[in-house]
Amino acid sequence: MEHSARHTVIFTTLLCIVFSVLVSAVAVSLQDRQEENARLDKIKNVLSVAGLAEPGESLSPDELRERFEGGLVPQIIDLASGQPVEGMDPLSYDQRKAAKDPEQSRAVEENRSKVRRVPEKALVYLIKDGEETAGIVLPIEGYGLWGTLYGYLALDASTRTVRGITFYSHKETPGLGGEVDNPRWKALWPGRLAFDDKWEPALRVKKGSAGPPEKDPYQVDGLSGATLTSNGVTNMIQFWLGREGFATYLAELRKQGDMG
Repeated sequence: MEHSARHTVIFTTLLCIVFSVLVSAVAVSLQDRQEENARLDKIKNVLSVAGLAEPGESLSPDELRERFEGGLVPQIIDLASGQPVEGMDPLSYDQRKAAKDPEQSRAVEENRSKVRRVPEKALVYLIKDGEETAGIVLPIEGYGLWGTLYGYLALDASTRTVRGITFYSHKETPGLGGEVDNPRWKALWPGRLAFDDKWEPALRVKKGSAGPPEKDPYQVDGLSGATLTSNGVTNMIQFWLGREGFATYLAELRKQGDMG
């Protein structure tokens, strides 16, 4: 009886070990797949905001990579100086992770977007049209109603006119603040002006309806029933276009003559 009990304990222990190994292997496999899917989703969002992919267009991983490599050039820049950083691999740089690392980021003054730290280096994407640079994609983030929204804002070669906006991660309420994902709302952004004549951030989401870009260049329709999310989008755009964000970098680009 004692031998049988010991055999049962050994068998059960071995079974637990085998299943633990299997579960760990599956978890690692799924994590790798999830990370790859997240990376591909970011690529799709960058392509979309750059105007290199249509809303809702279905693209295979190979097609995503092909369009990305053919139309975009990732570049790591130093936020303080606005200069490109040499010797770093843009594809392996995790900006969100860097922003949480005190050794790779700095604290910023209290702001309406509730951004507490910014990375010393940021990952941007140059939009290419042949040999010319047609625009720039900037990462943006800021607090909405329930949490931080992460997305991209694309500007044309002048660094003033908006090409598009998109968000790839947020916790906003579906049907309300979650309408930041609505293609019809995102279609209202191209042609708006990010800066006024003195190069101060001027773009905002208003309460109610805005006019067309040619008549109302600095405003975009508010999200119905989602005032706090609308304000959050305004706050994050003005933060990242300001001195704590990409203002120095964009000024450097303008010195070069519309990035051409």
